[in-house]
Amino acid sequence: MPSNKSVSDAPIAQFTNCRLLRGRRLQREDLWVREGKILNPEKLFFDEKGSADVQLDCKGCILAPGFIDVQINGGFGVDFSLATDDFRSGIDLVSQKILSHGVTSFCPTLVTSPPSVYHQLLPQINVRNGGAHGAGILGAHLEGPFISKEKKGAHPEHCIRTFEENGFQDLLATYGSLDRIQIVTLAPEIKRSSEVIQELTKRGICVSLGHSVANLSQAEEAVQHGATFITHLFNAMLPFHHRDPGIVGLLTSDKIPAGRRVFYGMISDGIHTNPAALRIAHRAHPKGMVLVTDAIAGMGLAPGRHTLGQQVVEIDGLNTYIAGTKTLSGSVATMDTCVRHFLEATGCSVETALEAASLHPAQLLGIEDRKGTLDYDSDAGTPPVQLAVLCITKFLLCQWKLRTTF
Repeated sequence: MPSNKSVSDAPIAQFTNCRLLRGRRLQREDLWVREGKILNPEKLFFDEKGSADVQLDCKGCILAPGFIDVQINGGFGVDFSLATDDFRSGIDLVSQKILSHGVTSFCPTLVTSPPSVYHQLLPQINVRNGGAHGAGILGAHLEGPFISKEKKGAHPEHCIRTFEENGFQDLLATYGSLDRIQIVTLAPEIKRSSEVIQELTKRGICVSLGHSVANLSQAEEAVQHGATFITHLFNAMLPFHHRDPGIVGLLTSDKIPAGRRVFYGMISDGIHTNPAALRIAHRAHPKGMVLVTDAIAGMGLAPGRHTLGQQVVEIDGLNTYIAGTKTLSGSVATMDTCVRHFLEATGCSVETALEAASLHPAQLLGIEDRKGTLDYDSDAGTPPVQLAVLCITKFLLCQWKLRTTF
């Protein structure tokens, strides 16, 4: 029976013979999609008297929400922190390429840069939905320049700034317009950070703590003023100490405001974080883990030299270093690789691994009503590229497919 065209002329797609990641567990159900939205089959059958226009046999695969990468510096030869004439086309290229790795939404990330770079590049980052053209853009993640020189990592020291003199006005002068910004990473020990955090969160911008020498009390104060995220946990922060665990202590802090959850980014590439550390973080605070790639321009390319903003970086196998040093500078891991490594390193369930790359980042950004789940009325994309189609053997992610056309 054809679908009821009195409700909508758009075709209805029915995904059959699949397992859906829904309600934190895999369920054997069909998935119904129309105009990029997931349909409630009961309403479709009984209210609309409708049925599918096309059926797609998933052959036992898992249908999961598309992954969301909130920290990606570039890839496939594109550096998001490099001011070039073809910056927009570079973002488009990365947007298209990461679809095949399950990523359907992302935050282009700019590392510490001169103000002129922010003023030139930020107006060119257009927030948009995903589709056949590529993954959706949620807004920029600005990692710096308001960070600690002691924990600068791969960030250029000469570009690091402070807002101690004029507070939020210093940040505005550095970035220019805040309209296209989704996340700002800063060091909470900088004077006047409480004021800056409050002003950012008041504007709906997520504040993340990172590249910092903050102690636990300073980190807790930042959370109390609105910070909700930790940038690449364990990396570029004080190491855990039993008398003062620093930012890491937020995972089990008893001073988090009621109803607030602290999330933390994890580069699960087998390089940045030892598997034992992955397990410690996950067991301490499983609902806060957000997998990120921290990928640089060299992702998807052969070993060689590339840029990371103002720095030259060198790829040596799976390691990426500032050229001539042993300072790690992002990764070349794709998101499906990070999910797979997390699954294997922690022994967690497939559902848990998938949610760390989909539901949790959506919750962090407050968009779980439309992304990160396969709930009714959530985004499935147009065509539905928000769906990652996975083959699972022996509970290990062994094959990856992303359907971009139907």
